[in-house]
Amino acid sequence: MINKKYPFDKSDEEWREILSLEEYYIIREKGTEKPFSGKYNTHFEHGIYLCKSCKQELYKSNSKFKSSCGWPSYDNSIPNSIEYKKDITHGMIRTEILCSKCGSHQGHVFDDGPTKSGKRYCVNSASIEFKPN
Repeated sequence: MINKKYPFDKSDEEWREILSLEEYYIIREKGTEKPFSGKYNTHFEHGIYLCKSCKQELYKSNSKFKSSCGWPSYDNSIPNSIEYKKDITHGMIRTEILCSKCGSHQGHVFDDGPTKSGKRYCVNSASIEFKPN
């Protein structure tokens, strides 16, 4: 559960009303969708990826790349759209990525990206939606 107050905030009951069970599990309870199951894993149209919960713009399509890891991957986020938090769950040390406007869990960022940034923002499809250009 997310306890911090964000600019876009809803009660637990309100989140449950607007999110599907899977979206709630991933976004609010910090779950993960099964690899290669998300609708944006192999999606490469031009546009912007938004936070599923609050519609804040998070990733531009030109930052998306084929990572073959099973989740949509980006080499950068839109400035100030992502909050970073140390995650020590599951016996690992990772960096969790959350929407800076509503605190919705996006996934994790790793330092193994193949592009110039060296980053791989590994995002759950259930945490985002796409707005074409």
